[in-house]
Amino acid sequence: MNPKAAPETRASAEIRAKHKEYLFPSVTNYYAEPIVLAEGHGLRVRDLDGTEYLDFFGGILTVSVGHCNESVNAAVKAQIDRLGHVSTLYPTLPIVELAEKLVSIAPGKLRRAYFTASGTEADETAVMMAQVYTGRTEVIALRHGYSGRSMLAQSLAGQASWRAVPTQIAGIKHAPSPYCYRCPLKLTYPKCGVACAQDLDELIRTTTTGQPAAFLAEPIQGVGGFVTPPKEYFQIAVEIVRKYGGVFISDEVQTGFGRTGDKWWGCEQYGVEPDLMTMAKGIANGMPLSATLATPAIADSFTKLQISTFGGNPITATAGKATIDYIESHDLRRNAAVQGARLREGLERLQKKHPRIIGDVRGMGLMQGVELVKDETAGDRTPNPQAVNALFEETKKRGLLIGKGGMLGNCLRISPPLTVSVAEVDEALQKLGESLAAIDAA
Repeated sequence: MNPKAAPETRASAEIRAKHKEYLFPSVTNYYAEPIVLAEGHGLRVRDLDGTEYLDFFGGILTVSVGHCNESVNAAVKAQIDRLGHVSTLYPTLPIVELAEKLVSIAPGKLRRAYFTASGTEADETAVMMAQVYTGRTEVIALRHGYSGRSMLAQSLAGQASWRAVPTQIAGIKHAPSPYCYRCPLKLTYPKCGVACAQDLDELIRTTTTGQPAAFLAEPIQGVGGFVTPPKEYFQIAVEIVRKYGGVFISDEVQTGFGRTGDKWWGCEQYGVEPDLMTMAKGIANGMPLSATLATPAIADSFTKLQISTFGGNPITATAGKATIDYIESHDLRRNAAVQGARLREGLERLQKKHPRIIGDVRGMGLMQGVELVKDETAGDRTPNPQAVNALFEETKKRGLLIGKGGMLGNCLRISPPLTVSVAEVDEALQKLGESLAAIDAA
């Protein structure tokens, strides 16, 4: 990041005041005094006051190859001067190249792509395609899951805090989350036999018509607090759903594009092939782009008119292709595995240092979660969002940005760009450790 003269301090205060005045109150910000970010490069961002931060949240797992990545930006700049927008009514080179690239790295038999502008739209598209293909309407989702902002997405959500209105779309059934630390069945893995997955059979027989259209799930639940299922979970769950004629939609909005380490997709970590797959966030390093991939049979089943004004826009599609190429050429899937292991080891060391407030450490690759509780040493696993809020203020003081999640906001979400280095992992762990020490002593 090029050094620049810091603007006057009052600039941030002015922006915060205008944000409060002109945006919906529901557009919440982190921190008691929100940070007004102004520029960034790699893993470093700077606010309007000139303060620099190490970004270990990456715009909610979206800045996959670093802020203002030069390769991605160069491709985008060239495309802006060539062609900006035409809609899906016209084929373009960028949309075709991106679709071809996605299909080449997709698991199983996914061979067709449909582009939209957000993860919400991608999930909407996938559910609609599953319903059209199967001729059925009921969809199974997971408790603690999150699928976006629309009415359907809110219906799919397994968290009350993300449901704005009581009237939801019918036909959505919620299965138990594979949340081992807080097992809804009060069992212990692996003695449980992955009962949460086995429960789908009874759920289908007792709460549906017995003919589900689809099972939609995140390989790792993002907003839910990086809830990471047992390794057998998806093979059991997907087999049950398919036994009843349903299809599997893998929601890779947060787990896709190498985030979980070594593999392109989270579902590959569990050895299952989806019938439909959704993606957004890390697909284009911050550009508004999402996609739904499907098998030819499912894609061909939709015969009505369909259009996406901004989906596959030449500029965002170019950013998507450039981002994937960068991940591939720099072997960032491997880097996510290596640095993710280093990060995980460091987090587990911190757990040993702070066994009272750190209840659980979980995740894969560069998608690591830490759950804070009242007192794990005394067996009190009461969620502790107050500790998370206090920790956020401490990490802010030390120039470290992280995320949070969980139904009660008591989980840390740590997910730096895939370009993260050894030195940056160690720096983040040091800052996090100092911050934990500060709140644990309070």
